[in-house]
Amino acid sequence: MRLRIVYSCYGGAHSSPVAAAIHLGLLPRTVVPRKDAFLRLKLFDQTTAEHHGDISHIGVDNLGNEVYALGRGPSGSAMERALMSGVRIAGGSAHNVKVVDTLPTVNLLMRIGGFLSRGFGWVAIGRPIVLYGIRRAYPRLVHLVEEVERNLAEGWPVDMGPGAKGVHGPFCGVPEKTK
Repeated sequence: MRLRIVYSCYGGAHSSPVAAAIHLGLLPRTVVPRKDAFLRLKLFDQTTAEHHGDISHIGVDNLGNEVYALGRGPSGSAMERALMSGVRIAGGSAHNVKVVDTLPTVNLLMRIGGFLSRGFGWVAIGRPIVLYGIRRAYPRLVHLVEEVERNLAEGWPVDMGPGAKGVHGPFCGVPEKTK
């Protein structure tokens, strides 16, 4: 069964497009990429509040699953419920759409840099901060994507959204501090 995998974060400009790129093999898993690799990604440090709720197609993985990025904005889980409702209204099955919350991988530097760059438009100040933060968070993003892939291989046994019950690790709760 082919799925639609939606990596989701607050703004859709940093952790979700990076996770989608890792998933698609556009970024390496064994080394932290240089800053310019992130800047070449579709959506990276590009979206604004006007884009919240827009689902952006990033590509198709090696199993034929469609991979997307979504900025939820302040609506969070309400946005995800609306997405799933829209899938059902359109005649699709919500079981074929998996929303993966990337926010637990986000660190304070990414939040500050993203807020300055995307929220205030102070790109010259915010972008270097968010790039430093994303490089520090990168191993957690790789781990998240690998967990998604394990779940895909197992037939997706658990719900990985932010309201998931019984899911532990990178999919719920407060993110671990970066080292």
